[in-house]
Amino acid sequence: VRPNPPNSEFRRHYERGDLPIQIDHGGCHNRIAWKVGIEKLDFHHYLPIFFDGLREVEMPYAFLAEQGVYDMMQVGQSKVVSVIP
Repeated sequence: VRPNPPNSEFRRHYERGDLPIQIDHGGCHNRIAWKVGIEKLDFHHYLPIFFDGLREVEMPYAFLAEQGVYDMMQVGQSKVVSVIP
């Protein structure tokens, strides 16, 4: 039994290759390499998936979900408000 909660939607989407991200193993710190410009993403689709991933505790899912939320909030500030119910 793993300590991680049941699989999140984020994990399912990431494992199927449905998310436009990959890990950039550069220098001392890993980063997200976005395959599409963040400003071009459909925030109504992707932001809830990334937020769901925040409950992940295993790597790389936890890192990708957290950094993805940060990146999307920073770049798409004007798009975030319309996604929040």
